[in-house]
Amino acid sequence: MNATQPALAPPPGLGEERQALLRQLVDGLEPAQLYWIAAYAAQQAAHSSPRTAVANATRLTVLYGSQTGNARRVAERFAAQVEAAGLPVRLVRAGAYATRELANERYLAVVVSTQGEGEPPDDARGFVEFLASRRAPKLPNLHYTVLGLGDSSYPLFNAMGRVLDARLAELGAQRLAPLAEADVDIEPVAAPWAEGALARVREKLGRELPSASVTPLRVAPVRQSFHRERPFPAPVLANQRIVSRHAERDVRHVELSLESSGLHYAPGDALGVWHRNPAALVDAFLAALSLAGDAVVTHDGREQPLRAWLSRERELTRLSRPLVQAVAERADSAVLRAALEHPEAIKELLASHQPIDLLRAHPADWDAAALVAALRPLTPRLYSIASSAQAVGEEVHLTIAVVDYHAHGEAHLGAASRWIAEAEEEATLDVFIEPNERFRLPADGTRDVIMIGPGTGVAPFRAFVQERQQTGAAGRNWLVFGNRHAGDDFLYQLEWQQALKDGALHRLDVAFSRDQAEKRYVQHVLRERGAELYDWLAGGAHLYVCGDAAQMAKDVHAALAEIVATHGGKTPEAAQAWLSELLQDGRYARDVY
Repeated sequence: MNATQPALAPPPGLGEERQALLRQLVDGLEPAQLYWIAAYAAQQAAHSSPRTAVANATRLTVLYGSQTGNARRVAERFAAQVEAAGLPVRLVRAGAYATRELANERYLAVVVSTQGEGEPPDDARGFVEFLASRRAPKLPNLHYTVLGLGDSSYPLFNAMGRVLDARLAELGAQRLAPLAEADVDIEPVAAPWAEGALARVREKLGRELPSASVTPLRVAPVRQSFHRERPFPAPVLANQRIVSRHAERDVRHVELSLESSGLHYAPGDALGVWHRNPAALVDAFLAALSLAGDAVVTHDGREQPLRAWLSRERELTRLSRPLVQAVAERADSAVLRAALEHPEAIKELLASHQPIDLLRAHPADWDAAALVAALRPLTPRLYSIASSAQAVGEEVHLTIAVVDYHAHGEAHLGAASRWIAEAEEEATLDVFIEPNERFRLPADGTRDVIMIGPGTGVAPFRAFVQERQQTGAAGRNWLVFGNRHAGDDFLYQLEWQQALKDGALHRLDVAFSRDQAEKRYVQHVLRERGAELYDWLAGGAHLYVCGDAAQMAKDVHAALAEIVATHGGKTPEAAQAWLSELLQDGRYARDVY
């Protein structure tokens, strides 16, 4: 901040530590950003006043639980629509919602995603558990609506949306609008849900607002010029292989320039990349279905050649349940119909096949328009950012594992990872920042940090260590890394060794699964270091896990529960409850995919 500015007397009750955090927060911000913070603080003060119960009765609370950012984006847009209609609205992340306020809410809209096997996103776990518990209040005065976001490829599609909708009704609340369930293609469901919910909110809330009510505080968000729908063409500065030539898969370190973009990120955020499907894969689709790439297809009011649809706008490497259904009907396949009826069979099929495999195995008569309609819209890929802006300036770094394998007698590619791997220096990638509020370093730099990141899951921890070093954080940093072979794929080995020498990293434990007869993973290291790990956690350390959600995250969580039970003297149930508290408090954070 400008040294010539007049000094302000410290506000009452704000200790030196919080004053320091406040100064750190506002340091270097632009005027528009400072005004936004001032307005936000004013809103928070208003919400925490003795008139909170009255305020709750005359506003809509939009609550979101998001794992990858989709639910947050939908909730933000809906809240903006409500505000634009002249109605008071509050937007709250589920993890930051004070559950004691629920009893006084009158109007509530919930946007929530479903993860894995019907689980809530981490930042909504506490809210879901509270609502399911005996502590949840009766809600006869609440009017609510729920929008669930999910993926119909999973057996428990939109389980969280259904659970919350049913539980709120069970507690006596009344639906403003019916439960809406969106698939990966969100807009066809989200848009009409928002329109209908807004109409009902306007009808009910508009009648209850006093004629002399104060116009809701309108705060223009500090919006970056480039975003998901308007990505920035980031020049490639470096694109290098960081594993040995003998490694079983190619892993890339990619550096991009954000100069003049206005994009800002914090450690823990992700970079979204809009990719193009490989030409060879597009050609394979055209050949397998005997279709012409120049055939003009009209879809959703837009017209372009089939090749353009397949190259830029359709998902070609991720198989979905709706596509299986479409192929089953068009090919009249009893095998696929049977798979669709059995959860384990469809789960295995989706995991082992790409769309091209299904189309080859179950030939049918396809026309270009039908193919475009059956395939899902292309979605950007999100990659954990592997750098701190404090250390690299107007750059952003990524750690990318290139998907490349053989199956069903054919070579298979990862569309986005191959697109990035083949990007030469001075080429550009279309990118945007995807904030990850749940995966943040502690504001208190004296707190210790434990980072568990096998494979490319180590990416955000490179950013964490850089950030802690640049900001002079006094807390200790402990990294647990795993991969297949120490000699082939010890990602960023020289950097970690230098960080140990510099004191930026205080402890490094590794697990290379295939360097000995019995496989050894990060969860084995955790158990071996269980006593020390528990001591760190009991002393206030923050714990982070990044990487594979399907197996690694579950195995690590199970190991953590055992460690807490063994070294904390707790029952298995109490150990799980203790970890749940850490999750809810933000001291245990997971970025899993």
